[in-house]
Amino acid sequence: MEMENHIVDPIMPKHVAIIMDGNGRWAKQKGKIRTFGHKAGVDAVKASVSFAIKNDIAVLTLFAFSSENWNRPVEEVRVLMELFKLVLSSEVKKLHKNKVRLRVIGDISRFDAKLVDKISKAETMTANNTGLTLNIAANYGGKWDIVNAAKTMCAQVQDGKIVLDDISETLFHSYTCANDLPEVDLLIRTGGEQRISNFLLWQLAYAELYFTDVYWPDFSEEVFLQAVTNFSERQRRFGLTGEQVCS
Repeated sequence: MEMENHIVDPIMPKHVAIIMDGNGRWAKQKGKIRTFGHKAGVDAVKASVSFAIKNDIAVLTLFAFSSENWNRPVEEVRVLMELFKLVLSSEVKKLHKNKVRLRVIGDISRFDAKLVDKISKAETMTANNTGLTLNIAANYGGKWDIVNAAKTMCAQVQDGKIVLDDISETLFHSYTCANDLPEVDLLIRTGGEQRISNFLLWQLAYAELYFTDVYWPDFSEEVFLQAVTNFSERQRRFGLTGEQVCS
């Protein structure tokens, strides 16, 4: 591992989330169709996972396919689904070898049976790994996550398993997709846009946000390093004053 890709800093983020944006625009710049950019983006996924492992980041969550992405052109959606299957087939053993625990968060019920089976097998193979937790958010939406948690909690109230006075932020969190993981410390979005696009709305409450103009296929360990360096230089106050944090 090259030293310039390693940060010796006690304020490393435990949980990094990335909105992988700009594949289509990257392809357009090169005179290619949008799906060419999605395929090129796989290398950036590998780079981000490699960086996270090298620098002891505990959790990496990648926004691969939002619940709104179904509205994209049919051919683009088809290619994305086939690419997801291909990556699961080709990369899971490598992840397992590197002790990565892979999870897919989101409503996978809309995926075809073959993809659901590949997801299940990948999660089972890596379930007991103790290294990086890699979450792939697929058919995921932050509003869906919150509504789904609320519906589950309401059903528990109706069944008499909990009462209204039991409901708290901690209990609500336990019903969300990422209930066993630390909240997001750092959100990175590539591609020049500056919004969170319905991603991890509950979990981003106190996240630091970092936006870069770099399109996702060009996202490298060096760009990841820039984002984490920027994060490490910020003072996280969580509602306190700067003086309180420093005291």
